[in-house]
Amino acid sequence: MSSGVSGYAALNARVRAMYSSLLSPQEMTRLSETADFPALVGSLKSTVYGPHLENLKEKDLLTPKRTISQLRKRLADVYTSVIHMAPGDSRPLLIQLYRYFEVGNLKAILRGIVAGPSSDSESTHWEQVNNVLFPMGSLSVLPARAMVESGNVSAAVDLLNGTRYEEVLSFAMKRYSSEQNLFPLEVALDLDYWRNLWQQAKRLSGLDRAYALRIVGSFLDMNNLMWAIRYRVYHKLSEEELINYTLPFGYHVHDDDIRAIAAGGDIASIVGRIYPDITNVNALLENPQSGLPLLEAELNRHLIKQCLGAFMGNPFHIGLPLAFLILTNFEIEDLTILLEARSTKLPDENFRPYLLRTAAA
Repeated sequence: MSSGVSGYAALNARVRAMYSSLLSPQEMTRLSETADFPALVGSLKSTVYGPHLENLKEKDLLTPKRTISQLRKRLADVYTSVIHMAPGDSRPLLIQLYRYFEVGNLKAILRGIVAGPSSDSESTHWEQVNNVLFPMGSLSVLPARAMVESGNVSAAVDLLNGTRYEEVLSFAMKRYSSEQNLFPLEVALDLDYWRNLWQQAKRLSGLDRAYALRIVGSFLDMNNLMWAIRYRVYHKLSEEELINYTLPFGYHVHDDDIRAIAAGGDIASIVGRIYPDITNVNALLENPQSGLPLLEAELNRHLIKQCLGAFMGNPFHIGLPLAFLILTNFEIEDLTILLEARSTKLPDENFRPYLLRTAAA
């Protein structure tokens, strides 16, 4: 049953207030024109991110990694605030959306275990891994430190018994054991995440269902399509493997589209049917190393348009918080690109095309 006006009144007011604090495309352009890394951080301190950056005063703290970590804490705070205010029947979808970062943390933990501790660092292995984890807080079920300190992938996965990840990883571990490659585990986690997100969206009704399917579905479409293209172009997977490692459903990207890519169909025509405004796919495929990230950026901009559209018309539905959370994540991804580019003095032409929310994009 849809939550209706009463269920969304307080949340809608809160989300609209936070939405107004998102950086405009013009502000993002201004930030992208700062001279260097310290200037960029200084400019960010005058934005909504200021409270999370105010302690970055010591020279050893003013690093891209530390700054990005602080920005992610704002994203975690935003998610927590929205989830706690959401009506009961829509909260599971928002929690599942947030688990995107938990899945990322789980993959980072497993990679850290395989890589082992860095010999040129004074930090412990756990500290090294913890530095790259998203700060999810109490909503995470991962025994992260115990997993890292277990010392091997099998023991770490055993620590997930009784959690939502036990079943999906138990099957994937059979292949990992024979191949000693994390790829099957990571694919299994990704597919399980998106299946659950899609199912949560479909459980809703009325406007909640319509907006959830549109926004979640557009997000899912982008990921699924890029998986299929990368698996074929980069990894040269067989038709059967590509189908097994993608999803047979979506909002506009359907099983027939994925199967056509797997079977060697023309990628440009498939993308063009789903996204008629993207007409440069063949040119992008000529140099996949740079072209596919640009294609992904185009798909992300399409998702951003879907999110912005949720703020038009009737406001009392799950679409507003969903859209706001996704837009906030994209904003921080843009800021991450800027921080890394300015800290390494990367030429503007090497990073600007990948920014999603600048005035020129």
